[in-house]
Amino acid sequence: MASSAKRVANHRARMREQGLRPVQIWVPDTSRPGFAEETRAWVESLKDKAAEDALDEAMEAEMAAIEGWVWTEDR
Repeated sequence: MASSAKRVANHRARMREQGLRPVQIWVPDTSRPGFAEETRAWVESLKDKAAEDALDEAMEAEMAAIEGWVWTEDR
């Protein structure tokens, strides 16, 4: 039986042959102390329409700063 490192290498080689590549994605650590409370507070703040609009504007400004980004109003 092949070692786990060899199996992983074989799997990655097969995936690359299919034209795929690995991507690493960092996501919030939901087990971190305080995560649930922070998330609840964030969601509560979005219930306020003014806060939601301010967040939308901030995100749009950040995206507009990205070269090549095109914003559409289709939302």
